[in-house]
Amino acid sequence: MLISREREKLINVIVFFARNTRHCGKVKLFKLLYLLDFRHFRETGRSVTRLDYRAWKLGPVPLELVQEWDELEPDLAAAIDIAPERVIDYERETVVAKAEFDDSLFTKRELRLMGELAERFRTDLTKPLINITHAERGPWDKIWDAGQGNNERIPYTLAVPDDDPNRAAILEAAREYEGIIAAGLSRH
Repeated sequence: MLISREREKLINVIVFFARNTRHCGKVKLFKLLYLLDFRHFRETGRSVTRLDYRAWKLGPVPLELVQEWDELEPDLAAAIDIAPERVIDYERETVVAKAEFDDSLFTKRELRLMGELAERFRTDLTKPLINITHAERGPWDKIWDAGQGNNERIPYTLAVPDDDPNRAAILEAAREYEGIIAAGLSRH
C-alpha cells in the first residue's frame, strides 16, 4: 500500500529551512523549496514535496503554498509562525519554526540535499537565490520566456538537461512513479 506523506514532508522541509537558515522569509523559502524539488527530480525522477511551481515574474512559485500563505492551514500553523523581521532598512516576514524537525520522513539523499542548500544559503538574503532560480535557459526561464509563460506550470522534466547521460532513465523513473501515485489515488 502506498502511503502519502507529502503534506508532512512539506511542513518538515519548511521547518528545516526555518531552523537552518537566517532571514528565511516567504520568497527565500519558496526558492529553497524550488531548488530542492528540482535538484532532487534531476537526480531521481521525483520531487521531495510534490508541489507544482508556476512561472511568475519574480521567479518560480509553489502555487498551492502561496495560496495558503496568508491563512495557514492548522497543521502548518502549528509548525511555524510568520513574524516580522527588520532587515537593513525594511521590514519583511520571517518563517519561525515552532515544531521540531522530523528527519524520519526523508531519505538520506533528501536530507543531504536539504543540508547542502541550507549550508550554501544559510546567511544569504534572497538575491543569491534569484541568480540561480532565474538562470538563463533554466526551468523557470524556459517557461517564463520574457513573460509569455506567465503563471504557466514549470514541468519538473525541465530539471534534467537534454544532454544528461541519465536523462532517459530519470524520465522513465518519473513516469513509473507517477503511475504508482495515480494507481494508488484511483483506489481511494
